[in-house]
Amino acid sequence: MKTGLILEGGAMRGMFSAGVMDVLMENGIEFDGAIGVSAGAAFGVNYKSKQIGRVLRYNTKFVRDKRYCGFRVLLKTGNIYSTEFCYDEVPLKHDPFDFDTYEKSPMEFYVVATDVETGEAVYHKYEGRDDHCFEWIRASASMPIVSQIVEIEGQKMLDGGISDSIPVRYFESIGYGRSVAVLTQCKDYRKKPNKMMPLVKMKYKKFPAFIETMANRHNVYNETLAYIEEKEKTGELFVIRPEQELPVKHVEKDPEKLKAAYEMGRATATKQLPKIIEFLSKAKATD
Repeated sequence: MKTGLILEGGAMRGMFSAGVMDVLMENGIEFDGAIGVSAGAAFGVNYKSKQIGRVLRYNTKFVRDKRYCGFRVLLKTGNIYSTEFCYDEVPLKHDPFDFDTYEKSPMEFYVVATDVETGEAVYHKYEGRDDHCFEWIRASASMPIVSQIVEIEGQKMLDGGISDSIPVRYFESIGYGRSVAVLTQCKDYRKKPNKMMPLVKMKYKKFPAFIETMANRHNVYNETLAYIEEKEKTGELFVIRPEQELPVKHVEKDPEKLKAAYEMGRATATKQLPKIIEFLSKAKATD
């Protein structure tokens, strides 16, 4: 039975997931595959490249850099996170991503994006530097309204969280029968209707299917949470989530708050580590 790691997005709430992943990597926990959505994709690739601490390192170092993110970057480039700086300079020059280790690893890594023309989820097995470099990661993490549409081989895409925030069902459908899901919201969280829908309808009027997906996102998300809770009860899914609300905003400029969210992830994973190991060992016992 294949074991998987499922990583929800949530912009800088993903620092919680980074803390979880570092603890898992430090303890030698390996998965057959992983799937990341938005920040889950951007941060999750470091699991396959085995770069412990990298997510915390580059985010705390550059989060206050004027070139990195913020409304000044948005006005200048059309992206709240700079394409040139975040997906070129940082991973290729300032804090290099280890493509060699990533590409040698047998672990599969999938990213989720949303096709703006169909409104449907796009699931892509990301192969590395020759697979459009970081464009698939950028597509998965490009939040609507504050990001430009990313086009890859004619397909126009935005944030994967719009269509499938927690892709448990997809991973099951391709053979991952026992997975660990890292969520970035507390257990009692439920998504509410999007207050930005008037702006969404105006900005994406050429893409009616996308607008419909955005309008229905809260319903799909909440139904997925119900499905996840059922899978937890049957022992088919192990869920790691914050025990309290994370101290970060979507676009967080305070490195200390980013570190706090990261440490919360570390503490949660450390506390649950024996149960995680037991859960995964049962999957291997059925092989």
